[in-house]
Amino acid sequence: MSYEERDTYGMYKSYGEGPGPRLMGADTLIGEDVYNHKDEDLGDIKEIMLDMNNGKVAYAVLSFGGFLGIADKLFAVPWSALKLDTENKRFILNVDKERLESAPGFDKDHWPDMADPSWQNTISAFYGTQSYTEPSHADTSYRGKKSTPEELIPEAPPGADKVVDKRKEAYEALADHKPAPPPDTPVPESPSGPGIVIDKRNEAYKPDTRPAKPSDRIIPEAPSGPGIVIDKRNE
Repeated sequence: MSYEERDTYGMYKSYGEGPGPRLMGADTLIGEDVYNHKDEDLGDIKEIMLDMNNGKVAYAVLSFGGFLGIADKLFAVPWSALKLDTENKRFILNVDKERLESAPGFDKDHWPDMADPSWQNTISAFYGTQSYTEPSHADTSYRGKKSTPEELIPEAPPGADKVVDKRKEAYEALADHKPAPPPDTPVPESPSGPGIVIDKRNEAYKPDTRPAKPSDRIIPEAPSGPGIVIDKRNE
């Protein structure tokens, strides 16, 4: 009996529509067969364990009693070690039968503390997977930089039905940004009245290529009385 036959709500009835196979109903996967890469029947899924703190699927509890001869023993397999075979409607666990004979298991009447880090490490090490509690690639932000609270996707403003996440564009812009002007050259304020002030700080940084003026050429003082003296040194 496959997950399609357990689909009492019609989730998988129409191919190309619905949630499957990326999103599957957990109840439809209970009892699903598990095979290995040699097409050997290993057992079936008895339960699916969810981490209620982070919402991740932690383990699938399997029964290998069909070939190990241990009918009352169960085995927690990391969810990441299982791959869904949509063609044959079953799961694939890439482990030889002989190796499963030494797999860490437990009695069905004495379940272990699956939140115990040492127990998690034992299971992950046996199946060669990363612990589900460790951050994955999807949990980090762009360019391998860990997300911080101020980098979270903002909420949609009132009246909007969605907000566009432009964090990636922002990071790329930061990677190509030019150094900002020194803090001692602030942008001037706009003059009184409406209008726009143009920031010409970058032009101020251009080197002065004009020839130096001799120090003995002093601007003459204005003659006595009111008037203006014209500086003709450049002439």
